[in-house]
Amino acid sequence: MSSYISPQELVERALAASTADGQITYVTDSSEANLRWASNSLTTNGAMRSRQVVVISFVDGGAGMATGTVARTGTPDIAELVRMSEQAARDAGPAEDAMPLISEAPAGSGDWDAEASTTSIGVFADFAPALGEAFGGARDRGELLFGFAEHQLATTYLGTSTGLRLRHDQPTGRVELNGKSADFGRSVWAGVGTRDFTDVSVAGLAAEVQQKMAWSQRRVELPAGRYETLLPPSTVSDLMIPTYWAMEARDADEGRSVYARTGGGNRIGDRLAQLPLTLRSDPYAPGLETAPFQVVGGSSGSASVFDNGMATPAVDWIRDGVLTNLIRPRAWALRTTAPATAAVDNIILEDPTATASPAEMIARTGRGLLLTTLWYIREVDPQTLLVTGLTRDGVFLVEDGEVTGAVNNFRFNESPVDLLGRATEASRTERTLPREWNDWFSRASMPMLRVPDFNMSSVSPAS
Repeated sequence: MSSYISPQELVERALAASTADGQITYVTDSSEANLRWASNSLTTNGAMRSRQVVVISFVDGGAGMATGTVARTGTPDIAELVRMSEQAARDAGPAEDAMPLISEAPAGSGDWDAEASTTSIGVFADFAPALGEAFGGARDRGELLFGFAEHQLATTYLGTSTGLRLRHDQPTGRVELNGKSADFGRSVWAGVGTRDFTDVSVAGLAAEVQQKMAWSQRRVELPAGRYETLLPPSTVSDLMIPTYWAMEARDADEGRSVYARTGGGNRIGDRLAQLPLTLRSDPYAPGLETAPFQVVGGSSGSASVFDNGMATPAVDWIRDGVLTNLIRPRAWALRTTAPATAAVDNIILEDPTATASPAEMIARTGRGLLLTTLWYIREVDPQTLLVTGLTRDGVFLVEDGEVTGAVNNFRFNESPVDLLGRATEASRTERTLPREWNDWFSRASMPMLRVPDFNMSSVSPAS
């Protein structure tokens, strides 16, 4: 007799076992398939499945509503998990973000009764042969290809004691392709995000790697300094993600972030960019689709467990260069008499007037640097959102509209918000893969940006 328990049944059992004043339970069933390769050969492939069960209990001890969250992997003893969650709530103090639980189902709630969606190694049916052709081309050039492809399908079922039954299927895919010279002295990168791999061009990625390898044959040493710099979409995404993560209204209202206004309050209404740039999120953006409602395991400045199931509609964070919205859970919205605004798991930066391609922006550069990716990005000062990090896998010198060689790597110090204000040109927006943050955030569309004075603060020995 099978011992399998469906995720929907786990949710219903948890809710039925509750003795608390309220409960939210969600179960996420995930399946993943991956390919990995090194030195022009596949090394591993595999598929796996996993499950996470999260129970959040709400207990009013007289002084106010308290919450307790317990999470487990696999298929745990639900009665025990509920008991532990309720005890955690009883042991906690009143929650400052307490609000009535959501009771109205948002649009796009999904088919609760359907089985969880799954992926398999078959998602790479067209990708793998094309990769084999790319290996052959690299061998012919005396170059090496390394990298990986991953695809995950996660189905989340969320139920609440107020009667919500919500379901969302989230496909997430990514490819990273590294090209290296035989002596490992040169290294370049290309990558892409995808929902299902049907839109991934291995030939296109391999051609991008081949071009960058050709560019890197000539080496030029440059000192630290401020350079006109072309930031391709991947690097822009890696700078816009911390810009987005910092958009917590409470931090701004209380003077703790780059979005705090001198003298008090936040900077909504302030111009952040001279270009008519819009930074936005939309759960239905083509190719970047994500959950249209909140699923939250723990409260923070950007989300509240009390807001589970709240709709996450499209929102402009910056519109035409002006800060328009900040992330604001319902409790903080009530305290500040401002609208509640939920984070969405994608971001898009675009200039509606932009017509140039990245190649056209390179062609009209007199002298400057063209980056490939950034990594090891760390926040230095939250008040200015100053971050530091390193360039990686190709910094190229552009002279008279042509790439003439590769230069050494640098450490940089910049505020992404300040960069928005100094950017002088943007290309058309395109789907991209963040290099630094794609373990946590992979759904992004960005333009190339031209910054006339990007701060390369020191030469990096990294290669």
